[in-house]
Amino acid sequence: MLNYLAPAVRELMKRLPLRDLEEIRLRLHRPLMVRDGKGSFYVSAQGRPCSPGQAYLVSRDDLERTLQLITENSWYAWEQEILGGYLTLPGGHRVGIAGQAVYSGGGLKTIRNISSLNFRQARAVLGAADAVVGQVVPRLGSPVLSTLIVSPPGCGKTTLLRDLTRQVANLGYQVVVVDERSEIASSYQGVPQLDVGVQTDVLDGYTKELGVQHALRALAPQVLVTDEIGHQSDGWILAELARSGVKVMATCHGNSWEQLKRRNWLKDSLGIFELVIILSRRLGPGTIESVLRIS
Repeated sequence: MLNYLAPAVRELMKRLPLRDLEEIRLRLHRPLMVRDGKGSFYVSAQGRPCSPGQAYLVSRDDLERTLQLITENSWYAWEQEILGGYLTLPGGHRVGIAGQAVYSGGGLKTIRNISSLNFRQARAVLGAADAVVGQVVPRLGSPVLSTLIVSPPGCGKTTLLRDLTRQVANLGYQVVVVDERSEIASSYQGVPQLDVGVQTDVLDGYTKELGVQHALRALAPQVLVTDEIGHQSDGWILAELARSGVKVMATCHGNSWEQLKRRNWLKDSLGIFELVIILSRRLGPGTIESVLRIS
């Protein structure tokens, strides 16, 4: 990931004693900021953690040279992905983009005057689903239980879903991932960069509606995986899967099952979910607070 940073920033990063790098934030005329497994900190011009007043300030040249590297000097070739707010690098690492929106014909045409870039390290946590895979697949060869992973933002639900997908596929089930934001498989040019299992097909960048239609029509899944459900239309999509006999593994934002039961999209889903996994912010990211058998 460091190879896509402007040379001046790259050299500073190489001097840092990093462990478990998570994010690098470049904001125009503001301090260079890094987050690792221990937390966030600013970086000095000598490549050391420091206070905001001593930090290296990101220049316009730093941003422009970084953009040249991540777009391979061709902004237009990546424009469709950029309109989604990010670019994906080899290895699945993601660069979030902030700048000025330009609209045309009622839709977003492009983003210009880029003011910040957020590099996020892609990392699969193999074994993250070890504690629950036996409940999602109670008996090998029997149908998977449709499973909803629930947590507040930043608590590891996509990490858990990714490893659960890998383990279920490796048990012999045909799995299709509808990866709307390229976060589950972290695909680069359509190729998954993270391990999602030997029997998994990835529909990268598809909307949920189109992805489900494609999967049912052409890929014959036993299990369909998707991330961040919660819109009203998602209930109808889930109901269509239920009618087709396809099991679902998905995530959504929330704090409890009682809270979710009041949401309309869940009422419209024909009660497809059989297992709910609640992740805890209180107990720390990735910690399973409870597993509920719904039916």
